[in-house]
Amino acid sequence: MPVMHFNVRWPDQSETRCYSPSLVVQDYLITGQRYALGDFVARVREALVIASERVRAKYGFACSQAMDQLAEIEAIALRFGDEPDAQVTVIAFD
Repeated sequence: MPVMHFNVRWPDQSETRCYSPSLVVQDYLITGQRYALGDFVARVREALVIASERVRAKYGFACSQAMDQLAEIEAIALRFGDEPDAQVTVIAFD
């Protein structure tokens, strides 16, 4: 399966390089687009669950690294939960 990374900028201007075991994340996020925090987390959650299930279909087990990445994104997002206008920018795919 083709591995993909996507880079995001959080509301505090910090950046994270994120992992996906599938290109499906490109169906949910657009480079240069800013997303409301909740929308971003929901999109990433859906994409990474689909990606993990694709791994399960091919190899017989879910992708724990995708689920770890989702947990990291959700944990970072919690830091900005009190900011009503918090947005996340997708910087790039690689």
